[in-house]
Amino acid sequence: MKYSPQTQLIHNAYEPPAGFAAFPTAIHHASTVLFKDVAAMRSGDWKDKSAYTYGLHGTPTTFTLEARLAAIEDGQFCLLAPSGLAAIAMVDFALLKSGDDVLLPDNVYNPNRELGRWLSADFGITARYYDPMIGAGIAQLMQPNTKLVWAEAPGSVSMEVPDLPAICKAAHAAGALVALDNTWSAGLALRGFEHGVDIIMQALTKYQSGGSDVLMGAVITRERALNDRIAMAHMRLGLGVSADDAYLVLRGLSSMKLRFEAHDAAARKVAHWLKARPEIARVLHPALADCPGHELWKRDFTGAGGLFSVVFDARYSEEQTDRFVDSLALFGIGYSWGGANSLVMPYRMQAMRKDWTDAGVLVRFNIGLEDADDLIADLAQGLARL
Repeated sequence: MKYSPQTQLIHNAYEPPAGFAAFPTAIHHASTVLFKDVAAMRSGDWKDKSAYTYGLHGTPTTFTLEARLAAIEDGQFCLLAPSGLAAIAMVDFALLKSGDDVLLPDNVYNPNRELGRWLSADFGITARYYDPMIGAGIAQLMQPNTKLVWAEAPGSVSMEVPDLPAICKAAHAAGALVALDNTWSAGLALRGFEHGVDIIMQALTKYQSGGSDVLMGAVITRERALNDRIAMAHMRLGLGVSADDAYLVLRGLSSMKLRFEAHDAAARKVAHWLKARPEIARVLHPALADCPGHELWKRDFTGAGGLFSVVFDARYSEEQTDRFVDSLALFGIGYSWGGANSLVMPYRMQAMRKDWTDAGVLVRFNIGLEDADDLIADLAQGLARL
């Protein structure tokens, strides 16, 4: 049949030849996914990824990213979400219902803390907070209705390293699952499943992207039944990511280990320099001996990264430390981390945590990929302005 020019703009018989191959993963944009016939439409199962059914449930681009992320963590299944917080919420809404209880560490990522407060206020789910250094003592906090325990290794601001195997053993004995925020190590320096966790969450916004330009999260599991529970929440909440963003993360993965190691080496150099400064009371870097949980870091981790914090001597006021932050030339003031640019962020810890006892101001650094000596010189001129 001869179609009109307008119809030919939409329907055309041309198909490109098969066999094209290149290093980059192709970007597949799709909301509608086409089926070969009605039988294929009716037999496709979006949960096990054996067929393409709708763009929200995945395309070759997102399936490829999920498979590579699962492999990094030595997991089996992976689901993508529009941000790290969306991934956390997906886990909570998949596993918790009214009347249940969830435990979160006191050093938890603050939006996760806020989510816990929301669950308690509006959903009838109690959210309680525990000392991140509690270890096996968490057994005393377990209740019959405790269904989920969150862990963060280390805490993304105060940097305590928890005893993951002890927490997992106690939680499992009480019938609860353990979810780990493994963003700090990017899945490279901490093997969460080997230490007993059931679910691993990562904010792909960080090292996986590496460009400070993508928001995305992932939830990784090993058990089919657990993955399917989370996948149902993923579907019901309508959580999807764009193919373009998935491509950017895929492009970043190939260099992630090299970048992570470069961040690690520079951050340790800067942390050791800051530790010798009289203006600094404490350097909270898990690779340094006086960081809470350092021995656990040595036991469980194979590296660090670019993120650590310092506590200023109490004689310096917030006004003075703010002046220090404002005076830095190579450190941007901004949340997040894992990108090439160094970042700095002051925190009001007493407002975030009731158990915080340090009187000095806490300032967190993301050490980027600039020359470490240049960063040290910048910090030196900033400290001189205190």
